[in-house]
Amino acid sequence: MNIRSLTRGDGVVIGAAVLLFIASFLSTYDPAGSNSLNAWDNLGLVMSMYIGGIVGAALIVVARALPQPRKVIGLELGPLGVALTLFSLWTSFWTIIDPLGAFSDSFGTSNVSAGSGLILGLIAALVLAAAAIATPLVPALNAALVGAPRPPAPQPYGGQPQGGYGYPGAQQPGQPYGGAQPQQGQPFGGPSQPQPQPSAPQAQQSGAQDFSPFWFAVPVPRPLFAEDGSQAPIAELAPGTWYLAVEQRGATLVAQTQDGRRGVLQDTSGIQRG
Repeated sequence: MNIRSLTRGDGVVIGAAVLLFIASFLSTYDPAGSNSLNAWDNLGLVMSMYIGGIVGAALIVVARALPQPRKVIGLELGPLGVALTLFSLWTSFWTIIDPLGAFSDSFGTSNVSAGSGLILGLIAALVLAAAAIATPLVPALNAALVGAPRPPAPQPYGGQPQGGYGYPGAQQPGQPYGGAQPQQGQPFGGPSQPQPQPSAPQAQQSGAQDFSPFWFAVPVPRPLFAEDGSQAPIAELAPGTWYLAVEQRGATLVAQTQDGRRGVLQDTSGIQRG
């Protein structure tokens, strides 16, 4: 799971779910002459309005953080979560309209008013459903919740390049900087031996070595396809995360994810280089 793929709208969804959970412990009804009750005293209400909304929020966030869409009983997690948030709002609205319906047998009176838990729950369910629907449509809500990490700082001029992931082209121990190893048996200061001209395949390989790996980030989620040319995506590149481009093939890039998977990024428009 990649939390950097979460958006601001997902942050609103998480906040509304927390508020909905708190509201479930507050007074749902305030009947005259009786003790106040909360949502946990009514199993049908707490499971449909409160737990239903919280589960919907969890499905939305999990679907956003997963690299590939997942399905439950044939339904994708994201749309299923949005449907649960709408069901939570629907239940809270009609419970406010008819507060006596849930406790008519207990009180036998119409002197029942909605408590703070029901009012706060309605507000939380409204915010939750609105954020779940508006996040894909509003650019401000679709922005990344967590900012992208800074790309690795460039090495100073003449400095020794570091090795490891993200720093390609590190020198091998014992190799002089910018120069070739002297040949065995060649006297110091003597005339250099004529070198054979590289063949055509060798020239192509040297041209491919001109590409320098670099870090990049995508503006929107984009699929990463297998290197064998199949159209089945192996991962999804998420905005706000830096990936390493290790090879260029025409207009496409071979990218490597943090877990070591490599694939072809076919759509390279609008990428941000680190």
